Amino acid sequence: MNKIHNKTMNDKPLQQLDLNLLKIFEALYEEQNMTRAAERLFITPSAISHAVKRLREHLQDPLFERKASRMQPTSLCRRIAPLLLSHLNGLRMAVQQFTRFDPASSEQRFNVMIHDALEPLYVPALLMKLREQAPGIQLACRPLDRQNTGRQLATGQADIVIDVALPLSKPILHQRLSRDDFVVMRGKYNQPALTKDAYLQAEHIAVSHRASGRVVEDINLQQQSINRKQVLRCQSYQTAKLLLKNSMYLLTVPESVARTLVDESVEFVPLPFVIPGLDIDMYWHENSEQDDAIQWLREQIKMVI
Repeated sequence: MNKIHNKTMNDKPLQQLDLNLLKIFEALYEEQNMTRAAERLFITPSAISHAVKRLREHLQDPLFERKASRMQPTSLCRRIAPLLLSHLNGLRMAVQQFTRFDPASSEQRFNVMIHDALEPLYVPALLMKLREQAPGIQLACRPLDRQNTGRQLATGQADIVIDVALPLSKPILHQRLSRDDFVVMRGKYNQPALTKDAYLQAEHIAVSHRASGRVVEDINLQQQSINRKQVLRCQSYQTAKLLLKNSMYLLTVPESVARTLVDESVEFVPLPFVIPGLDIDMYWHENSEQDDAIQWLREQIKMVI
């Protein structure tokens, strides 16, 4: 930080930065879109633009460069963002020590990172539960970035992460929310009984946002020395469902996901053998362990999952 100060901020040190500018920096860094950042802060895009201009003058760097509809952080912006956001989050936590969280009057925004397959299962019920007690709160669900989960929780970019069981340790804390058994989805008509041999001989679809690496069901299957023939790896359960309707392909998924996909043309049946289920955990940073608001949010999540 001293290097940045000496090089770029001799006349306008970081200590003189308006805290409101840091809040705008945080919103734009996370949203990477001026309109969404403005909506998040209930201000105009013009106010965001003026704030960014002031930040650029302080730091003598463009900070964000427009590429299509995105405001992409510069290399300096990416380098200093974790430190700035960590200090801003620390200040929030310090203030919260002197103020008691009141759900009925709070207008707090909660950031929850959750796998998109879990979002339709949990988020509608969670939002209804939250707003019963806290009609003024906001809930922002964001895509997962597993490589940076710890940093995002530490800087306050995420208040809670909901995901499969991950190899994380302190200062990241976690609690088991549920265990989901795997089932097999297939087209509903003209299907034979699903035996182990039929499963092994079938062609399979897998769903994953990652470009490579084993999907979670293959990890569990291979622990039982079960290998299957995968003919397609796609990004969406809806795409997989369309393919199941008029084919003999099989899709192995957690039962809770299967229940959201079944209709008159697709069904799910039990796996013809036993493999470990899928554990869903909730993660938070130990810095927020005593935060009344995050404690309240964790309790609401446990009630609906």
